[in-house]
Amino acid sequence: MELLITSLGWIGSIEVIAAYALNSYQKVKSDSITFQVLNLTGAIFLIINSIYKEAYPFTFINAVWSVIAIVALVGIIRKRTGAIN
Repeated sequence: MELLITSLGWIGSIEVIAAYALNSYQKVKSDSITFQVLNLTGAIFLIINSIYKEAYPFTFINAVWSVIAIVALVGIIRKRTGAIN
């Protein structure tokens, strides 16, 4: 179990850094589904890791990160499908 949780933490870290790097080098835009999914899944994996490690401030920041990504994804999907806000 320890190896799985640690692996998820590393994968989550890589995903969040990848999203930031891709956006910084203008390979993906912040309003792309790819960017937001990398942030969301990265944050979820980091939440799992931080809860297991009892690092609750880290859990909190990643929970907020997840909410931001979810709200952004909903907005992107609504915009693309033509849904009215």
